[in-house]
Amino acid sequence: MPLVLVPLARWERWVENFERSHGATTYEVADGALRGRADDGSDVEASLPFGAAYDGPADPAALGAALARPDDWGVLLARKGGFAVARLAGERVVDSKVGQRHVQGRTKAGGQSQQRFARRRDNQARQAYEAAAGHAARILDGLRGPLVVGGDHTAIEEVLADPRLREARTVEPWLPVPDPRRAVLEAAVADAGSLRVSVTNA
Repeated sequence: MPLVLVPLARWERWVENFERSHGATTYEVADGALRGRADDGSDVEASLPFGAAYDGPADPAALGAALARPDDWGVLLARKGGFAVARLAGERVVDSKVGQRHVQGRTKAGGQSQQRFARRRDNQARQAYEAAAGHAARILDGLRGPLVVGGDHTAIEEVLADPRLREARTVEPWLPVPDPRRAVLEAAVADAGSLRVSVTNA
């Protein structure tokens, strides 16, 4: 049941396409999500972003109307090759930073040479994570709302291990992004505020 991120601007059309493909759909609200069963037996489940539970009418339009971005929230992306962090107030980016760090690639050399490259690579990665944590701690200081994260799991764990970020409340969805650049961060911000939709075809 793969997850699809659907922005509000495309939600109405997405529902129309689903019902055109699968037939008339009956909806219900369960476990904080909108669930639908189509005539052909296919199922759809849609959830609000930021870990919010939906408890409104069993209607796709009502779910879309309930989608709102928090007054204070953030996005943090990290990989070995870089990081990106943004703090937002609703739709507006309050502060952000994108940074790249060179981390030595793997070497085919063996013996002591390979060990030396591995130590250098580990040191470079640690310095990159420390730099990312420093910028994230500054930008996200006192963050009251949710934090959406993505990139590389190990990198995010290393960055969030910084004591200054221990109060961060991370929420789904995990964003599987490439090395963070400005355009990647902008796309991640849009994905973070989208409806989370999954379909099980009959």
